[in-house]
Amino acid sequence: MTTTTTVETNRESDKKSLMRRTVKLYSATIKWVDYLQPVLNVIFRLSVAKVFFMSGLTKIKSWDTTLMLFEYEYAVPVIDFKLAAILATGGELILPVLLVLGLAGRFGAAGLFILNFVAAISYPDISPAGIKDHYFWGAMLLVLVVYGPGKLSIDHLIKRKLVP
Repeated sequence: MTTTTTVETNRESDKKSLMRRTVKLYSATIKWVDYLQPVLNVIFRLSVAKVFFMSGLTKIKSWDTTLMLFEYEYAVPVIDFKLAAILATGGELILPVLLVLGLAGRFGAAGLFILNFVAAISYPDISPAGIKDHYFWGAMLLVLVVYGPGKLSIDHLIKRKLVP
């Protein structure tokens, strides 16, 4: 074997070794990220649920004001303002509870996603910061709709018990 061939072989071996180490490091990193996924799901569920639940509590605290806002301020399309107020308030009080528990988690997230969308388009005087909040909540809710509430949920427990 010539010196040039030996040097080329060593270089090729070093490249393969570097590639193996890189793949192992990447795999170890991804493994840790996968372990954190259920925690991120819970953070998403709790933070977005709090926002909507607190809004629902505010609505029932001053029902006359809520009705006035739905009649004169919010431009909810298609349905009567009283029905819109009842549906929005009910959704803001019930769906976050489902989301926190992870019970019918995708349903709860989808319902809040729709409520969030309607709220964003119905309020004509929403500020740019308010729109950004709605985008942020919508993104978190969309993740929960697509991927579900995660391993730390009642949905996951039910699935484990029912699906062999």
